[in-house]
Amino acid sequence: MDWMRRYGWRLAAAVSLVLAVVSGLEPRGFRRHARLRAQAEALSQRNAQLREENLRLTREIDGLRNDPAAIERAAREELGFVKPGEIVIHLE
Repeated sequence: MDWMRRYGWRLAAAVSLVLAVVSGLEPRGFRRHARLRAQAEALSQRNAQLREENLRLTREIDGLRNDPAAIERAAREELGFVKPGEIVIHLE
């Protein structure tokens, strides 16, 4: 009975080692899991960036709807509008 216990542990360790090696070499095993984990992390970071951008755009939209100064700033920057009597100097 004592020899079974000794060889049983060795057999279990050998089977575990073989399964670990097969899992590491199998394309749908551990490598796939690691790749999917990295992809999930990248997607999570991209989602955070998009949430921040959405928040910024929402604030900008709110400003353009309600703040006359924001409307004027957008018209000047994006459309090149000027007030009557202003002189525009283009520097390149």
